Amino acid sequence: MKLAILSRAPQTYSTQRLKAAALDRGHSVKVLDTLRFAIDLSGSEPDLQYRGRLLSDYDAILPRIGNSITYFGTAVVRQFETMDVYTPNTANGIANSRDKLRANQILSRHDIAMPATAFVNSRADVRMAIERVGGAPVVIKLLEGTQGIGVILAPEAGTAESIVETLQSTKQNVLIQSFIAESRGRDIRALVVGDRVVAAMRRVARGDEFRSNVHRGGSVEKVEITPEYEEAAVRSAQIMGLRVAGVDMLEGADGPLVMEVNSSPGLEGIERATGLDVAGAVIDFIDNQVAFPEIDVRQRLSVSTGYGVAELLVHTNAELVGRTIEQSGLGDRDITVLTLHRGSTVIPNPRSGVALEAGDRLLCFGKLEEMRSMIPDRRKRRAALRKLPKSLRASEGPTG
Repeated sequence: MKLAILSRAPQTYSTQRLKAAALDRGHSVKVLDTLRFAIDLSGSEPDLQYRGRLLSDYDAILPRIGNSITYFGTAVVRQFETMDVYTPNTANGIANSRDKLRANQILSRHDIAMPATAFVNSRADVRMAIERVGGAPVVIKLLEGTQGIGVILAPEAGTAESIVETLQSTKQNVLIQSFIAESRGRDIRALVVGDRVVAAMRRVARGDEFRSNVHRGGSVEKVEITPEYEEAAVRSAQIMGLRVAGVDMLEGADGPLVMEVNSSPGLEGIERATGLDVAGAVIDFIDNQVAFPEIDVRQRLSVSTGYGVAELLVHTNAELVGRTIEQSGLGDRDITVLTLHRGSTVIPNPRSGVALEAGDRLLCFGKLEEMRSMIPDRRKRRAALRKLPKSLRASEGPTG
């Protein structure tokens, strides 16, 4: 395999480990400075130049795109994608994970448990936002912050309002999140590669610091995570379009709460804490994908008019629970089950005799209208409003 690692920091631990792991496995690998690319759209085929010369052919790239060059870096990755060069992390996945608000919006749409979060533009709305996330203390986060920078704990509502006002006066966008007291100063980083967690560590803050980032002086220790935490990590990474990611989770009273999905996770802390060859796992995954790539069923199977791919959830009260795939009637509706997701288990091409359970997710190909008819109506806003305090059920303003 001929691999290019896109990195502006060739001497960092992570880049060096990935390069060494590739060389140890007999691959050809180069570290290329992301900013030295030039995107060539002048010809009939998309192309790239590197340091003023036409780029040679590569089987795969591994993007290590820094936060400060996200726009240009994702443009380069996107160009590689149009040239059919494999990348474990898509340009859209990298861009979406960098925008904390966008990432929260995407994950919440897929029922990923997260700390309650609000985003406001006006100081007048801050107090209400604080109440919506459960009241003070709250955590205030800059949308563009990394490594714990721009994350502030506000112990009181008045303090939070002042902080938000100050940040907004400098044109900064901020999120307001609930403070998870039971997880103060601790979180879990799970390193996802493909469809599994290859390593996990617990990060513990130093002293009274509530941020557990290693860059803030936090310590790390190996941790064995439960299937519940593994499923949350893998699903979050895949939803974001990332096949290699670091997923940060708080240990909430009711289970994992996803904080962030990192598209360029550092390897030093987790390899030293666990003693595992995480870099090797990343390289092996990319090699397997180059040798035997996954088929994008959405593109391959949506050529027939009226047919496509959709994910169906088996609900607790659904008639499908307890029935086998053969008994479910899906075949009679011209729907084929491609993959069954059950917790952290993935069953490709499940047999017709497999019994369906509540919570199963079915990736199906078939008539779009038939599959749409099986998706429940979206939750009504009124039901959500019933959960809010009366003081927060204010009208949005006059209508008509």
